[in-house]
Amino acid sequence: QLQFVESGGGLVQPGGSLRLSCAASGFILDYYSIGWFRQAPGKEHEGVSCTFSSDGTTYYADSVKGRFTISRDNAKNTVYLQMNNLRPEDTAVYYCARGPRVYRPADDRAAYPYWGQGTQVTVSS
Repeated sequence: QLQFVESGGGLVQPGGSLRLSCAASGFILDYYSIGWFRQAPGKEHEGVSCTFSSDGTTYYADSVKGRFTISRDNAKNTVYLQMNNLRPEDTAVYYCARGPRVYRPADDRAAYPYWGQGTQVTVSS
């Protein structure tokens, strides 16, 4: 059974850092595009970042470039999102999701049909 377990969210002050983890089970994460998405209150889902292992392709939304880094540990079947220099506008529920067995950027939300339960990130002083 396909499953994601996200963790690492929490409350952090502006300028702080968090690392989100997405542990996958029921499939081999290395074979798929894996994305991070977020949804702030009252807003649409936003594709934040994604990675496709076979060719190392990554994607970052303009709003997080230079601050967020996606990585994966295939031995642990886990994807991470390192978030630095966090801003109040980064406050959202963050989800990891599985895409197809080819690269698809995270701004193509329809390509990512399988989602985790989400983890809350709150950036506030």
